[in-house]
Amino acid sequence: MLEPVYQVDVVIVGAGTAGLSAAHRLTSAGVTTAVLEAAPYVGGRMSTEKVDGFRLDRIGQFLSTSYPELRLTPGLDALVLRPFAPGVLLHRDGRRQRAGAPAVGGSARGALHAVRALASAPRSTAVSPVRKTGAPVGGAVDQARLQAALARIAGTPVERVLARPELPAAQALAARGVPARTIDGFLRPLLAALLCDPELTTSSRCADLALRSFASGRLCVPEGGAEVLPELLARSLPPGTVHTGVRATSVATTAVTTAEHGVFRCRAVLLATDARAAAELLPGLRVPDFHPVTVVHHTTDEPPTTGSALLLEADRGGPVAHTAVVSDVDPSRAPAGRALVSSTVLGTPPEGVDTAVRMHLSRLYGTSTRRWETLAVHHTAEAVPAMRPPHDLRRPVRLMAGLYVCGDHRDTSTVQGALHSAHRAAAAVLADLGAAGSMHRADPPATLRKAA
Repeated sequence: MLEPVYQVDVVIVGAGTAGLSAAHRLTSAGVTTAVLEAAPYVGGRMSTEKVDGFRLDRIGQFLSTSYPELRLTPGLDALVLRPFAPGVLLHRDGRRQRAGAPAVGGSARGALHAVRALASAPRSTAVSPVRKTGAPVGGAVDQARLQAALARIAGTPVERVLARPELPAAQALAARGVPARTIDGFLRPLLAALLCDPELTTSSRCADLALRSFASGRLCVPEGGAEVLPELLARSLPPGTVHTGVRATSVATTAVTTAEHGVFRCRAVLLATDARAAAELLPGLRVPDFHPVTVVHHTTDEPPTTGSALLLEADRGGPVAHTAVVSDVDPSRAPAGRALVSSTVLGTPPEGVDTAVRMHLSRLYGTSTRRWETLAVHHTAEAVPAMRPPHDLRRPVRLMAGLYVCGDHRDTSTVQGALHSAHRAAAAVLADLGAAGSMHRADPPATLRKAA
């Protein structure tokens, strides 16, 4: 008898969000798939540490209720999203002000009506709030104009956003005539939180997409921690699909060689690792720059009274870019009677980061932090791929017939981007494999079965 040609149709290297999502689309189409993950757990950078009943995300990227791929990806039906309060809370000049919440009527028409009404009001009514409060985005007229702008971008088709001229985001905002106080007081801190890029060097098209998602939905986190999303994907795949603790050392169009589990033969290979690991397996792939992220988690039994708001630092007066009482957003992340405060430092963290963060949080929240307990400090040097212009938001996922790549480094540096690149890659694999289906399958190597 002839020896079998391969063990599965497709081997996916990497069990992060992109790899698991692609596996779902392939298995749903009847394509046998094996997912190999070097780490002892799935999820990649979407991981959550458990400490004394707390659930602590290592990077803490936000999701949005407007992300299409969260609705389109098989296996995420049970995902529960916990939204922040509408808009954001801005801190500037020792004051806090809410901004970016939905406009009156929730539409561009309602926001524009508010602008016209305020513009025709007596001067003392329209201008005095700016002088009295020193608010980060000005007074009532500025707020209404901001809402109108957000409503307009929420209704702008993605194709039109991608057709705009491309500049670094900071330059594009200034070139559009956006008031400096609106840029510095609202847009810069908001985009820094969404893109992990405090200097706004990101492509203006990517920044516009981020603003569009913010304006179209609500910022949110997965209930139970970031790891819940990849774990849901892994659990809903056919048993034996995902193999952790299996490190790939080389890849070809029809085989993946692993460190301790032999050669796994297939009809196609999909690389779904981070950008650096993908380039190590396939020299020649571009490795982007990265934005480092440090997340500091504290607990207290006397939490600040900001509710479920995301608090942004507009002054840039300390290391913290944004912070939140995350247990108010998702109570499952802290034991009863305790609060979880998670704060993010963008860029290179200062010496003595915990002390510097505590001092800054005391000013942001207007309360003493001396009795707060530090649960963890997570620093990730290569947390988020940079998207500087020119940035191709649809980088090729098909390298050649039989060899494919996906991940947030092929799309946008978000969970939406990772899921969308997986969608594109799975479609390319299915198109190349055709409708012939699986043939000449063999059982996985015994060593791999043990590793599973």
